Amino acid sequence: MDLKTIRKTKTELELEITGEDETILHPITHILLQNDDVDYAACMADNPLAVKKRLFIRVKKGSPEDVLKKAVKYLEDEIKQFGKNFEK
Repeated sequence: MDLKTIRKTKTELELEITGEDETILHPITHILLQNDDVDYAACMADNPLAVKKRLFIRVKKGSPEDVLKKAVKYLEDEIKQFGKNFEK
């Protein structure tokens, strides 16, 4: 996976992600949208088969980078918990 910052402002962040598909981006977007500090979040591609995808985040409060880190950490914890429960 390769991440490239396309645009970054105080309230917005747009990343280009190469080598990943919606399998990881949709759960991240879903978690972002559950955060009250997030105004808008979306995963986009020029077409369904495109290798490059974009993740766009706009926040009402805080920094978009911190909100993204928090969402990824939450998803990581959920996956670990799922794995532990599955092993039982």
